[in-house]
Amino acid sequence: MDPGANKKENFADIINGDKPVLVDFSAEWCGPCKMMKPVLEELHRNMGDKVRILKIDTDQSRTIAEVFQIQSVPTLILFQKGKALWRRSGVMQASQLEAIIVQHSKS
Repeated sequence: MDPGANKKENFADIINGDKPVLVDFSAEWCGPCKMMKPVLEELHRNMGDKVRILKIDTDQSRTIAEVFQIQSVPTLILFQKGKALWRRSGVMQASQLEAIIVQHSKS
């Protein structure tokens, strides 16, 4: 969802940045994952460039999914400067995610 993103960036470059990055680990076949799409779009509208939102398909990116021990989808992880600050599986509302991002990006 970051139109200015450089195509050569890799996952590690993105999560190691200063800006908070919310990663949505999901799969095409997952019904609850599809419910997250409008939630993440709303979050993007509300927060703009204060957060970066990244969607990872666990079927296409198995190595990343294994590294972060993704066992159910959707799983959301908030990263900043390479550290996982928060993690939760399941569908959430944009307002909940916004509050979590604001809370963790202050620390």
